[in-house]
Amino acid sequence: MISSQVIRSSIEELKAISRIDLMVWDAEGKAVAATLENGEITPALIEGFAESPADSQVMGEHHLMKVLDEEEVLFVLDAVGASDDAYMIGRIAVSQLQQLIVAYKDRYDRNNFFQNLLLDNMLLVDIYNKARKLRIEASARRAVFLIEADKEKDTVTTELLNGMFSAQVGDYITAVDESSVILIKEIGEDEDYTRLEQVANTIVDMMNMEAMTNVRVAYGTIVNELKEVSKSYKEAKMALDVGKIFYAEKKVTAYNTLGIGRLIYQLPINLCRIFIEEIFGSNVPSELDEETLTTINKFFENNLNVSETSRQLYVHRNTLVYRIEKLEANTGLDIRRFEDALTFKIALMVFSYMKYLDSLDY
Repeated sequence: MISSQVIRSSIEELKAISRIDLMVWDAEGKAVAATLENGEITPALIEGFAESPADSQVMGEHHLMKVLDEEEVLFVLDAVGASDDAYMIGRIAVSQLQQLIVAYKDRYDRNNFFQNLLLDNMLLVDIYNKARKLRIEASARRAVFLIEADKEKDTVTTELLNGMFSAQVGDYITAVDESSVILIKEIGEDEDYTRLEQVANTIVDMMNMEAMTNVRVAYGTIVNELKEVSKSYKEAKMALDVGKIFYAEKKVTAYNTLGIGRLIYQLPINLCRIFIEEIFGSNVPSELDEETLTTINKFFENNLNVSETSRQLYVHRNTLVYRIEKLEANTGLDIRRFEDALTFKIALMVFSYMKYLDSLDY
């Protein structure tokens, strides 16, 4: 429903142009907005006029007119003035308010439509029927982006996104919970995942620059039909979770680049525990210190090259070898060997996943 602030702003603009005072009530006679105080028109008179068959009524200097939503009376507008100008300005105000009602109603209906679509709360036949009524293209290529920001910045995030993306070009902003904002973006026929990555990075940069907040963005695959948008949403949701668990340093995560993280994310916790026990037995390592983790990650980044890793870590080659051998003594895995390195990398990811699941229990 259109807000009283929007109505007040609209009639104040008309008052500034025409110098005609305007007042708006709801159909039950409750004041909504006004440009002057008035004691002559009572709630009972407004309610009686709203229930009458007349479209307008003159009571002295008061020109009462109905503001309709289809056949329903939503508001009663009063243009105050003895001249014919008051009546004309009143009709203009009624027309403007009715256009605003339609615009806000369309926006609300579209938002409600996409929320139900993303959550799979609609039958297939309803999807296409409602899309046609809301003038939403059914066969356009689309992808879903999830933007997660600080909770106190959610409103700012939504406002900035509404400024960046417009429904006029097929982009829609909505939300289904308090944790993230959803962008449903239309993708051109000649655009691919490179374009999606550019859009995601633009959102990150814009939020950092304009809202002074760090956001995490994830997106699903490109779909060709409106009914498949919920699939892209589920993929984006998984990408957001997997990114936070396994690729915390990244601000943008794409579903089609999740790799082994996607597999681990779908493992039952019992299988994770069995895997860890099989690898380490009774010597399951506790939390690894920062130095050890940095050494391991840098070693993996350099494809198990001891010399290059020691150079980048600014440590002597023998120091690096000592650290690797110490890790082998504690875990039984020599990460200089490819098979052990692969096993250890997967184990680290499983540890991260188990830690994430434990955090959900609290």
